[in-house]
Amino acid sequence: MAKVVRFHELGGPEVLRLEDHNLGAPGPGEVLLDVEAIGLNRSEANFRQDRYLDRVRALPSGLGYEGSGRVRAVGEGVTGFAPGDPVSVLPVFARSRHHLYGEQAVVPASALVHRPAQVDAVTGAATWMAFLTAYGALVEVLRLRPGDHIVITAATSSVGLAAIQVALRLGAVPIATTHSPAKEARLRDAGAAHVVVTSRDDLADAVLKATGGRGAEAVFDAVAGPAVEDLARATAPDGVILIHGSLSGRPTPMPGLDRMHPVFVRPYTLFEFTGDTARLDRARHFITTGLVSGAFTPVIDRIFDLADIVQAHQYLEAGAQVGKVVVIVTREESAS
Repeated sequence: MAKVVRFHELGGPEVLRLEDHNLGAPGPGEVLLDVEAIGLNRSEANFRQDRYLDRVRALPSGLGYEGSGRVRAVGEGVTGFAPGDPVSVLPVFARSRHHLYGEQAVVPASALVHRPAQVDAVTGAATWMAFLTAYGALVEVLRLRPGDHIVITAATSSVGLAAIQVALRLGAVPIATTHSPAKEARLRDAGAAHVVVTSRDDLADAVLKATGGRGAEAVFDAVAGPAVEDLARATAPDGVILIHGSLSGRPTPMPGLDRMHPVFVRPYTLFEFTGDTARLDRARHFITTGLVSGAFTPVIDRIFDLADIVQAHQYLEAGAQVGKVVVIVTREESAS
């Protein structure tokens, strides 16, 4: 038996329970992990309420699909991993089938990556959702080149901060936006070449000034809604606005029609490329080498213990964090 987090009804953070559960042995292609740390994601709050693309299949259900740990046992057909191996779990599987919140978890071996000795468990749990999302957007879709300017909105999120680091590694120029003046210094410290405080600055004017009047070659937007019109004015001719979130909660117009400004707008999700083995292998190499070299360091906002998972989700939903919320697993002596 292991302590795992499950919910028996849909709802807020209060429905999460830490309880004993027998996970059983890993099946073909699966691995049983001793979990060490878990990276929390806003989408997990949506899943807990059955408001995510991947719907809850049955109750009770588990939660979580990004973290780190050590291999305890491998199922039939698994190669490349052995008991004791330190690994990170990539968020590339259906969250309705496998869950990571707990002392142990059964996950697909295809979702694992070896964790280098230089990478501790918390870092290994906080890296992959953010950096995979940023990698797919900036490298595989936008194909940023050295010297390109990219606007990164809501940039104090874990994905936004990862995107700044990926842009810098590619030689691009990150322009970060935030609504809060209090977060401006944090973004400059994170490597943003320019910071636009949208509650104070005119977004388009500030980006045009930062780019010498041309506009940014690319935009990585987590907000959507009416502000896309301003982003279009800030985008260079034939530039691309890649929308990966809808924090505004408002309808998004087709921008540029009033001026017939040639800007491409398209949605983006992490899952566009995680099912492509070649692309995922490139991402694993790019991110792992970045971690080892020190080019990539996930920003950790706060760490909770597994026993405090309700409080961790309450903090996650408050949305005030800068970077990643991580849960560490402290085992009881009786855990197996």
